[in-house]
Amino acid sequence: HVQLVESGGGSVQTGGSLRLSCAASRASYCMGWFRQAPGKEREGVAAAGTDGQTTYANSVWGRFTISKDNAKNTLYLQMNSLKPEDTAMYYCAAGPRLGCGLLPWGYNNWGQGTQVTVS
Repeated sequence: HVQLVESGGGSVQTGGSLRLSCAASRASYCMGWFRQAPGKEREGVAAAGTDGQTTYANSVWGRFTISKDNAKNTLYLQMNSLKPEDTAMYYCAAGPRLGCGLLPWGYNNWGQGTQVTVS
């Protein structure tokens, strides 16, 4: 089991930026960010593998950047040009290489989430 602790959420105005961090208790090949807004399903935002490959949802491509510090077992999500529709609880997830992507089934460890509100 991998413990994941997110931080960095908050409230910002439209067009602003936030940087989320996720500290993991041990290494995982794949780590990703998901988000869930009230009344909506959890959706994949971005994922990164230890080999450096990254994947982004179309809705955040060009605005968000995922990065993974393998030495520190830490995942980051730099979010720029934030929009009100980015408002959600953001979750960090970790899992094996198989299934590394934007679908929740590929992950077997989840953090508690950090709230991002854009107004």
